[in-house]
Amino acid sequence: MQERYRTVAREGVHEIEINRSRFLCTLAPAATEQEAQDVIQRVRKEHPTATHNCFAYVIGADGGVQKASDDGEPGGTAGVPMLQMLLRREVRYAVAVVTRYYGGVKLGAGGLIRAYGGAVGEALDTLGTVTRQRFRLVTVTVDHQRAGKLENDLRATGRAVREVRYAEAVTIELGLPEADVDAFRDWLADATAGTAALELGGEAYQDT
Repeated sequence: MQERYRTVAREGVHEIEINRSRFLCTLAPAATEQEAQDVIQRVRKEHPTATHNCFAYVIGADGGVQKASDDGEPGGTAGVPMLQMLLRREVRYAVAVVTRYYGGVKLGAGGLIRAYGGAVGEALDTLGTVTRQRFRLVTVTVDHQRAGKLENDLRATGRAVREVRYAEAVTIELGLPEADVDAFRDWLADATAGTAALELGGEAYQDT
């Protein structure tokens, strides 16, 4: 499993113009292939008169799902360079759709490859990316008397506290890098005089 990956910080559109052709790159995060397809269909509806709506997406922290489409451009001149740009930047769980309005000047295969790949690269620069790190979810259960100090100590030491729930006891959910789990178990025992219970959960990714 990937320790970390990069994804799109937010959805947005970036436009470039080359030889009177307009290239509008829509970039969006996509957790699933269906979400990526939904973005593609939405962009097509927004630009029904565009000459082409080419796309590329990468789903999975390990890049397990990769799709690209030239949408009528010469084979390999649009979708593939867009996909290669996402992969080169190590971007995952993201979809790019480049909408082209033809300006009357042919760009040639090399020009198209540079234009489509470049539109995605510039959009990534403009919209920004975030890095997500793999964490083990850990639930700590502690009495009310110690909960406030423990939560403060966790935050002060840079631990990624995700949720705090108050009931008969207090449960604090946090994310830890796998390598830190044993050291955290020892730290917790010292910090709470052995009174806190620790339960390991599944794995998740969160922003670093």
